[in-house]
Amino acid sequence: MVQSAKPGLRLRVTALAETVVRKGHPWIFAGSVREENRPGGAGELAVIYDRNDKFLAVGLYDPDSPIRVRILHAGKPTPINAAWWKTRLEQVLELREGIFDNQTTGYRCINGENDGWPGLVLDRYDTTLVIKIYSAIWFPRLTEILELINERIPNERIILRLSRNIQEAAAGKFSDGQTLRGTPPTGPVIFLENGLKFEADVLQGQKTGFFLDQRENRKQVESLSSGRKVLNIFSFSGGFSVYAARGGAAEVASLDISEHALESAKRNFALNPKLRCPHELIQANAFDWLQKKVEKKYDLIILDPPSLAKRESEREEALRAYGKLIGGALERLQSGGVLVAASCSAHVSADEFFEMALATAKQSGRKCEEIMRTGHAPDHPATYKEGQYLKAIYLQF
Repeated sequence: MVQSAKPGLRLRVTALAETVVRKGHPWIFAGSVREENRPGGAGELAVIYDRNDKFLAVGLYDPDSPIRVRILHAGKPTPINAAWWKTRLEQVLELREGIFDNQTTGYRCINGENDGWPGLVLDRYDTTLVIKIYSAIWFPRLTEILELINERIPNERIILRLSRNIQEAAAGKFSDGQTLRGTPPTGPVIFLENGLKFEADVLQGQKTGFFLDQRENRKQVESLSSGRKVLNIFSFSGGFSVYAARGGAAEVASLDISEHALESAKRNFALNPKLRCPHELIQANAFDWLQKKVEKKYDLIILDPPSLAKRESEREEALRAYGKLIGGALERLQSGGVLVAASCSAHVSADEFFEMALATAKQSGRKCEEIMRTGHAPDHPATYKEGQYLKAIYLQF
């Protein structure tokens, strides 16, 4: 006797969740699921019906995550098959056509939920591609997706990076830093950004190896650097520092707590031998260093800390920490100088961050002029609230 295939996974959700999905939000949380016809497996397609038993959306099911379903499509029913995935990939690549020339070979090709690929990002570093996944929903589909990407984007290798929360679930199948295609890199991968060379640690580095999302802000810093003494706080691998040097800075200092990051910054300067700007490396905790009383002042300070609010409960504390950092940076800023303050904390909204920055500036008693505000780069679109994390404000004192 032949057993019939198990029925498709069908879910019903709360009225509030229905409304949220119709407005385009890409997540359904576990607490919003009020009915499912059977247990689902990671990566299985789940069809969501509304209270009138009509199709609402389809997404990828994750039984082990608070985000129970990551939406792929909402509206009218459509088959999710190989042709659908191919079209979805073409759509996101078309959005990036014409943005970059041959002087920029490092950029984001797929930006997760914001591009309709929930829990997956794809970055290009010259001929190396890096896929990073944040949910186990992709494990059953990785081979299929890999083939699509390989067919569409020329490359020498494809590297897999895994979010920490799914590395245990991947054991025995995939591993962080695994080379999925081609030969493993023997060291950092070199790529171009606006004609400057940088290295990316695609095997173990933060994110996929480099902070590609700050490209436009780095370019702005370059335009402001001529003749200035520049301090790059939370410098990581020195992206802002290299741009400042090319922009004609009189001197640049890169400050980071990580010796590994500062060594990378040093190598990035070496990759661009035409840069003649003196470059000082300062290994220190930024919060402690900014509290020290010193005489040296800077004309341009970049303040780009890591996320200070990993969850909503940390939002108020993060705002206080940002204010402390900005206040400390202003003590080091020369009259007539420019402060660039950035935040990558999704739980701190842009309005909250800008309001705090301006309030801190006012408290300093110094005359302040706002130059500009910036948000997401074009290859890092933000289409829902939680995806809107990056913001920066430029202030002249």
